[in-house]
Amino acid sequence: MDGLDQLEAQSIFILREAYRKLKPMALLWSLGKDSNVMVWLARKAFMGHVPFPVMHVDTGKKFPEMYDFRDEYTKKWNLDLVLGDCPPVEEMDPSLPPAARSAARKTVGLANLIDKHKFRGVVAGIRRDEQATRAKERVFSPRGASHQWDVRNQPPEFWDQYATPYEDGMHVRVHPLLAWRELDIWRYIERENIPLVDLYFAKDGKRYRSLGDQDITSPIESNASTVAEVIAELETSRTSERAGRAMDHESEDAFERLRVAGYL
Repeated sequence: MDGLDQLEAQSIFILREAYRKLKPMALLWSLGKDSNVMVWLARKAFMGHVPFPVMHVDTGKKFPEMYDFRDEYTKKWNLDLVLGDCPPVEEMDPSLPPAARSAARKTVGLANLIDKHKFRGVVAGIRRDEQATRAKERVFSPRGASHQWDVRNQPPEFWDQYATPYEDGMHVRVHPLLAWRELDIWRYIERENIPLVDLYFAKDGKRYRSLGDQDITSPIESNASTVAEVIAELETSRTSERAGRAMDHESEDAFERLRVAGYL
């Protein structure tokens, strides 16, 4: 197998293990490239059908193209879509920097959805290479009854054996893309011809490298208008993937505080 085959096989194994051990479970669908790859892998893992809900924690501030994509591919992929709203920013911790405070809305929105549906497993599309705090995660990462992440007390993971500790009120975050890199994601998208929101491709010399809320996400300068051109651009780029995310220009402590509290 080549590198993509190995990553695909590992992710499918993780998804099947999660489904076997953690019920009920759901998959977080942010409508970005990573979560679209994750849905694609889940469809492969379960013979073309995702046998658990996909959740969109909606801030109401996504780009119109993202909502159009969600509506189109919910039908095309026959997904069981669960929607959850987020509380207003005024209810978030005022000590957080502005972009992190806005992002914190999703933390509460996700917690509300998990509690409402009593999910024991939540599949999320984070990668270690994205951001330093995410590099500390496990593949199966337990969250306490208050949804908090104890970053200093995580289970060991040897020989693809994933612990699923469970107490009342807690759940496990499952990260099937943890070992993938940004380039792996794009090469897999090219190989599999996975659909994406077209904001990832350049128009008038700009494109979005990472998609989030309109008010805290900015495009980068780029002329890459196809998947092949994006790959070629990334092969020479030294700019952070999340350079267009306002939150990533605030303090590292703010992001870790969000992650510890249950951020996606």
